[in-house]
This record gives sequence, C-alpha cells and structure tokens, in this order.
Amino acid sequence: MQSISANLNIMIKAAEKASRALIRDFGEIEKLQVSIKGPTDFVSNADLKAEKIIIEELKKARPYYSVISEEDGSETNKDKNNTWIIDPIDGTTNFLHGVPHFAISIALKSGDEIVSGLIYDPIKDEMFYAEKDNGAFFNNQRIRVSMKRDLNSCLFATGGAVIDKIDLPIRNIRKSGSAALDIAYVAAGRYDGYFENDLSIWDIAAGIIILKEAGGMIGEIDLSKNKNIQIRAASMAINDKMLEKLKNF
Repeated sequence: MQSISANLNIMIKAAEKASRALIRDFGEIEKLQVSIKGPTDFVSNADLKAEKIIIEELKKARPYYSVISEEDGSETNKDKNNTWIIDPIDGTTNFLHGVPHFAISIALKSGDEIVSGLIYDPIKDEMFYAEKDNGAFFNNQRIRVSMKRDLNSCLFATGGAVIDKIDLPIRNIRKSGSAALDIAYVAAGRYDGYFENDLSIWDIAAGIIILKEAGGMIGEIDLSKNKNIQIRAASMAINDKMLEKLKNF
C-alpha cells in the first residue's frame, strides 16, 4: 500500500466507523420502504448520526480544525486554516428509497485548496481517495481518468433536472443521484465526464482532489462559496469537446 498522511488515515478511520452505522441503518430502511409513513425521518436521523460519528473521530485527532458539514455540525474553531468538509450521506434520496448507491465524503481544505479527499461507498465497499501530489487511488489501486477521445463512445453523468439543453446523446448520460460518486467514477475512468450546475461544497470537495490527482480536469471552483457551485469535470482527452457541447446547459 502506498504511504498516506496521518490526516488521510484519520479520514479513512472516521469514514469506516460511520459506515458501520449507515450499513445497519440501510438494512432498516429496506424494511421501512413498505410502511405508509415511509423512512424520511429515519433518514435524517441516519444522516445526523453518521455526521456525529465522523466529526467525533476527526475531532479526537484534530480538536482545533474547523468543520463545514451538510447537516448541522459546521463550526469555526481555533485553526481556521484547516477545515474538514463533510457530507455524511451523499445520495440521501437513494438511501431513502433503499437504493444502494450513496457515499460518505470527507475532504480537508488547507488554506485555499483541498489537500486530501475521500469518497467511500459503504455498500459496495469502494473507497476512492487522494492527496495533493500523491496520486488518486481506489481500494489501494492507482486510478487514472479514461483516455477515450470520441464523445459518442463516452459515458457522462449529471444530476441536472434538465438534460434537453445538452448536445450529447441522451443514451450516453446517467443520473445516479450521488455527485460525489459521479466525480469519483470520472476519476476512475468509469465515466468520462460529469457536469452539474447547483451543487454544494460538501458534494464535491473530496471529488475535486481525487479527480485532479487522477489526471482529470475541473473548472475553476471558488472554495469560499458553500452553495450554487457549477462543476464541469472530465478527462483531458475530451474536456474541451464536452464544454463545447454544454454551452447551453
């Protein structure tokens, strides 16, 4: 296994601990599907519980780091230069419906850049992670973006509601319901590109560094913004062609 920093090691441990609770809760969700009330309240509790576990684990090791989190755990601490960015369940709607496609996403922002990121799909036991200048990995294997050059043979992902403004073949577009996994899949070469207009920083922070370290390209992102972020991510081989097709998106 390649050497990883103490911070990434802390992130991995936190994600693995939270994932055990999520896997248990997901088993319950599958039973709740058939109830009249549905599992909505249960899901928000699962989200909060996973977030609490992650933040507790990170704080044990780094008590002074600041936190930005999707649920209610955001706080500015003594160390304003280092900030954990957390999404305890990216793909909550999938989780809610018993669809096994969601992820824990944890990133570390140091100064004004993301220096490490981790996206973990607990149901498939797939972990994507990267650190600045150290490459991107999937379950300890090095990953790279795809090398395809013909758009017609590429597979794209989006979360956008409107895809009729996209000048790409609809059959080549997927909407999986998890932005974090979509970006991780581009990094691993499963998808060739990903585009979306209205994202939050916790959806994409970990993906930014994983994609870059896998040799992908991502449009300029203002990390001081937490909401309304536009993302265009692809391999270098097709980035310009993809952007051309997305002019009206």
